[in-house]
Amino acid sequence: MNIDWGEGSIDRDEMGRKMHALIGEMYPLCRSITGAGFRETLSMVSRRIPLDIHEVPTGTPVFDWTVPKEWNIRDAYVKNGAGERVIDFRKSNLHVVSYSIPVEATLSLKELKTHLFTLPEQPDRIPYRTAYYQETWGFCLSHQELLKMEEDRYKVRIDSSLEPGNLTYGECYLSGEEEHEILISCHACHPSLCNDNLSGVAMVTFLAKHLSAQPNRRYSYRFLFIPGTIGSITWLSLNEDRVHRIRHGLVAACLGDPGRMTYKKTRRGDAEIDKAVTHVLQHSGQDYEILDFSPYGYDERQYGSPGFNLPVGCLMRTPYGRYPEYHTSADDLAFVSPASLADSFMQYLAVLRVLENNRTYVNLNPKCEPQLGRRGLYRLMGGDREAGFDQMSMLWVLNLSDGGHTLLDIAERSGRPFAAIRRAATALQDSGLLQTADNGNLLNG
Repeated sequence: MNIDWGEGSIDRDEMGRKMHALIGEMYPLCRSITGAGFRETLSMVSRRIPLDIHEVPTGTPVFDWTVPKEWNIRDAYVKNGAGERVIDFRKSNLHVVSYSIPVEATLSLKELKTHLFTLPEQPDRIPYRTAYYQETWGFCLSHQELLKMEEDRYKVRIDSSLEPGNLTYGECYLSGEEEHEILISCHACHPSLCNDNLSGVAMVTFLAKHLSAQPNRRYSYRFLFIPGTIGSITWLSLNEDRVHRIRHGLVAACLGDPGRMTYKKTRRGDAEIDKAVTHVLQHSGQDYEILDFSPYGYDERQYGSPGFNLPVGCLMRTPYGRYPEYHTSADDLAFVSPASLADSFMQYLAVLRVLENNRTYVNLNPKCEPQLGRRGLYRLMGGDREAGFDQMSMLWVLNLSDGGHTLLDIAERSGRPFAAIRRAATALQDSGLLQTADNGNLLNG
């Protein structure tokens, strides 16, 4: 059974606009690793896909970590002596260091500066800072605004709460013919950062929506919307008995910027997902980059920790920290584009299509080449554009279908696109020359 999912009928422009519009809806929310902003983000996602919401209480042990207190914020500001808000949370939620404890004080400029953070090398941008696991407070502002602040007595107020509550995460599960799963994970915990956060959330939402509408799925799919680091640690801790089902996985982040597609390999380095992504990028006609695994970055490092060693890579555009807008107020709606989001969506879909259709076959006529003409196979090659494969693709499939090579192996060895190899295999199977060596009941159905 070939699985195409109707990708040819996808209106890329419309898909890109829908993802960008969802980012626009989520952008104003003040998200953190816990709290109301995270829940409201999941609520927006749940209006588009079926989403199970999980609440994990503060204090729950999750391996070497503990679920933290829940943080919420209502308002924050710094006022000068004239009562003017010189730093105002209502104008940008990046102005407050995430997880800042409640504060109400009057400070000199010298005292206040120990709690202020800027980017002198990018003087017009507000940085993004956090204090998740230490009880402190702070404000972020542009360096230009800091230079304007004069000696004065400043009134500081952070109307927040840090108290026992819950860590929240969302999970969308789509069952397939097999219980083996493909995991797609994104973090949804950053405030008003469009590329490093919301681009992944939007793309994963619409990917799940698209797949949920498809009648044929070989694999089951699990889409996770979690807070970074502590979210994946919590999910793994609570689901340790089922992670053996995960056959392939991707962490989705930084998918709306104008840069080239970049793939960070799994810890294993040679997993099927590594080969599938590399093949898709090689045949995409676009520039791309492949990075080796390192134990730093997004949640692939948790899924790939030695106790799990799950085959989860990270497929993104420009990697974290390698674009100047990263973790600044410049990572806004203007920085992410519908065209880049749509391209990322199509690349993800192409990878999943390879995984879904990657089979192992056995040549039923292995002694010399079979006579293709009398089976009508030459009619399907060459000038027939609908067939989508050529004679060499067919010959490669016949030669390497020995029960030990997948179609992806054959595509890599031959240098031909996976789609051409798959279509050749389908034609050969229909002609009685091939038989599947795995999951025969499903594949011959």
